[in-house]
Amino acid sequence: MTKADIGLIGLAVMGENLVMNMESKGFTVTVFNRSTEKVTRFVEGRAKGKNIIGTYSIQELVDSLKTPRKIMIMVKAGKPVDDFIDMLIPYLDRGDIIIDGGNSHFPDTIRRTQYVESKGLLYIGTGVSGGEEGALKGPSIMPGGSYAAWEHVKPIFQAIAAKVEDGSPCCDWVGDNGAGHFVKMVHNGIEYGDMQLICEAYQLMKDYLGMSADEMHEVFREWNEGELNSYLIEITRDILGYKDDDGQPIVDKILDTAGQKGTGKWTAIASLDEGIPLTLIGEAVFARCLSAMKDERVAASRILTGPKPAFSGDRKEFIEAIKNALYASKIVSYAQGYTLMRAAAKTYGWNLKYGEIALMWRGGCIIRSVFLDKIKEAFDKNPDLTNLLLDPFFKDKIEKAQAGWRMVVAQAALNGIPVPALSSALCYYDGYRSERLPANLLQAQRDYFGAHTYERTDKPRGEFFHTNWTGEGGSTSASTYNV
Repeated sequence: MTKADIGLIGLAVMGENLVMNMESKGFTVTVFNRSTEKVTRFVEGRAKGKNIIGTYSIQELVDSLKTPRKIMIMVKAGKPVDDFIDMLIPYLDRGDIIIDGGNSHFPDTIRRTQYVESKGLLYIGTGVSGGEEGALKGPSIMPGGSYAAWEHVKPIFQAIAAKVEDGSPCCDWVGDNGAGHFVKMVHNGIEYGDMQLICEAYQLMKDYLGMSADEMHEVFREWNEGELNSYLIEITRDILGYKDDDGQPIVDKILDTAGQKGTGKWTAIASLDEGIPLTLIGEAVFARCLSAMKDERVAASRILTGPKPAFSGDRKEFIEAIKNALYASKIVSYAQGYTLMRAAAKTYGWNLKYGEIALMWRGGCIIRSVFLDKIKEAFDKNPDLTNLLLDPFFKDKIEKAQAGWRMVVAQAALNGIPVPALSSALCYYDGYRSERLPANLLQAQRDYFGAHTYERTDKPRGEFFHTNWTGEGGSTSASTYNV
């Protein structure tokens, strides 16, 4: 019997499409699913006549594979992954490789890598981005975990990954233990931000400028042919042009309540843990939460008052301003995401290659765009770049865009149109470029009520002081604060 190159557990749509992708690149794949009728349906349907082997037990799956065995798990994140790891371990030999290709939380991947390695096996936690189409035709793949496993899976992963113009695969080794899933999590956080920014641009055009779906379709078509060219702008163009059976735009009939799977929330929580201001992505998550409060919003709309949007001026000029606001805010979103990765790399001891991460995101994934070429160039020029806003290219782009950006945020506020991501991005930019912020007053407040101490502008950094503000507090202070 011919031994398979890799096995895959979990025949939902992503799993099936990855299997079809692998087989189309010349690999023989063994499949298994806990509900074994899915195996039969797959091998007798889409996989019929292909180098895909159906198995009906863990033992059969393991026996069908070349050594070192490579088994990819594509199941729901959380306990199902742990359950399959424990099911597999008794059947595997030293050096065999378990791969989790789902959207697992990176701390779970750190824990699982340690656990699987303690059994003499190797573990990979890999982000896979691109949705159903990407899985079938070429996703972005972000593997991390046991580095010794990389040489064995690299030929498969890089063969099935998306390719950019020069043929480079959108897949490379990210780092130890949870690094791959962390980078995928940040990717998803940036995706949340990008989607919210586009939605705010859409609402400004619809509610402030009074544009129809067809008119907005044309704007997004033009944007996608320029510096905003990206997968999300492209699909927004297509969505706005799509008509329902009655000839009306289907987007206008979709209920305005957004769902989420948790990766954006994880990104925001990680930023709080690291003390990194990921303001735009945080607002994008909260915007989805607010959208889910549909019944409350409907009730509130009949009680709470505010200005009615009323535009007067040059519509074409304002559309250009929206474009500039979107582009500048997008720069901020990526800048924040990269500062989070830099902080986490220090915390967890990862040697992340930031330019290569941008390369992995240039094709196959949801946030793919021409924009990412410039991020790679920025880190190629300066691997120690602390913030993308300081790169000459992005600095110049923000300077040229900010007049329109400021006008859009101001007019949105004056007309009662919520733009939390656009405005938080502008606030971050203004805060980051401020030599002095009002945290001196904040620190005085903390020292007043909690004796938390402060540093002084006329003394060296690292010296801490406490003031007896009321004359009754004495000289005893709490421990020094952390910056």
